[in-house]
Amino acid sequence: MPRLGLMVAALVIVADWITKLWALDALGGDRYGMEVLPFLNLILVWNRGISFGMFGGGALPPWLLAAVALAVTLVLVIWLRKADSRRVAIAIGLVIGGAVGNVVDRFRFGAVADFIDIYWGDYHWPAFNLADGAISVGVVILLIDALLIGGERHK
Repeated sequence: MPRLGLMVAALVIVADWITKLWALDALGGDRYGMEVLPFLNLILVWNRGISFGMFGGGALPPWLLAAVALAVTLVLVIWLRKADSRRVAIAIGLVIGGAVGNVVDRFRFGAVADFIDIYWGDYHWPAFNLADGAISVGVVILLIDALLIGGERHK
């Protein structure tokens, strides 16, 4: 299982890196971004905080945020070594890959490059990137496994 999780993590890291390179090139100089669908824009935003821009504005130094993410990643790698299903290994791999993808940005730029803007009317979800999406999907899978499927294994 660890090999599967690490392969998923590597795929997420590479895909995140490629999409961020594209976003930096295509959206870097365009402060208006581009409309893709009636509910989806692509616009480059620098996230200096944690998830969804919380504690942004330089309240916490980038190296501290990166250190916390790396510590969480280490815990996840230990958990991955004990994973007992493909689903859990894949989910942990998604979270690890997303965390590492964003840590790379913090070391390179001092902030995370976000570029996906989903909205409905005047309400905009905070901008995010592929790494954030992988983390979110991985966490949802882990929650479903723990709350619904994991309980069945212990009966």
